[in-house]
This record gives sequence, C-alpha cells and structure tokens, in this order.
Amino acid sequence: MIPAGYMAKYVSSRPDWLKAERVADIYSVSNCMSSEFSDYINFWKHNGYWFFDSPEIIREVAKEHLLDITKTSLFYYEVHDLEFDESEGLWKPFAPEPSFTTQILEPKTKCLEGYDVVTFYVRTSPEHSPLSCNSLASEVETNHHCLLSSFEHAQQLLEEGKFKNTEPGPYRIFAVYSVQWP
Repeated sequence: MIPAGYMAKYVSSRPDWLKAERVADIYSVSNCMSSEFSDYINFWKHNGYWFFDSPEIIREVAKEHLLDITKTSLFYYEVHDLEFDESEGLWKPFAPEPSFTTQILEPKTKCLEGYDVVTFYVRTSPEHSPLSCNSLASEVETNHHCLLSSFEHAQQLLEEGKFKNTEPGPYRIFAVYSVQWP
C-alpha cells in the first residue's frame, strides 16, 4: 500500500435501504454517502491521487473559502499500487496524475478502520464504493463502517467477481484510516 492522502468528510449513518444491520455508518472513500467537506476539486489544491497531501492544506482551503469543517472527520488513505480491470480479470499498475504535486505527509498516528474498493472509470477522483453505493454490504461481510476487514479479502472478492456489474471499473483497494485533526 502506498500513501494517497487525506480527506475531510461528513460521515453519514447507514441509510435504511442498505440492508446490512451490522453497518452503523459509512466510511467509504467515495462521496456518494459520506460527502467531502466541499467540492474541493475546483480549488486545485489536491494531489495526484485527488486527495490532500496534509491536513493543513485542507484547513487552508476551508479558511480561504469560508468552509466550516468543525463537524468533519479526517481520514488518511493508502492505495494498492495495482488496480483491478474486471473486463480482463487482471491487476494493472497505475500512477498519480503527474501534473499535480504529490508530497504526502504521513500521519504520526493513525487507526486502520478497514478496506474499501473504489471505482475509477474516469481515472481521476474516487467515484463509487460499491459496498455502500450499490448495497454490496448486504451480500458480503463488512465491519460497522461498511469496510472490509483485510486487503486479502478485498482482493479475493474482486478476483471472484463479487464487484462485477456494480459500477464500471477499474477498481482500486484503499486502506482507510481515521486520524485526529492536528
């Protein structure tokens, strides 16, 4: 897993239509349910993975644009260096967008919450997390944050075709960490 960056998010509770009683809230990487602190891409301060290199950059963006981030949770992400192409059933390398500086400051402390599988059809920012967005958590075992327990489990589910026909891929596996605001 390689560092991908930070995001401030408004964590949402499990919606009633997601029939996975063990899920309490959604820590997905995508913003379909737990939204990002803003439409941040328009500020052009993100890194090549479409996240932020540090919590300080998020704070600067929020201050500059008068955004209240006091009720957000801060997440740090690491991503597998290969993405899964379901049409070919192959793992392929990918890289951050080279036109953006990517110099991630890793957190001193972080708490692993689980693993998410995220679609990148357009190949820029995270699009969908089928575990939550497509109710896949109703069919596969997740934790109370709607995340998978291990990288190996995420990899196995992808290779077995469990994510097939949820959202168009490729799919990337992320480790999702909660971190405290500095």
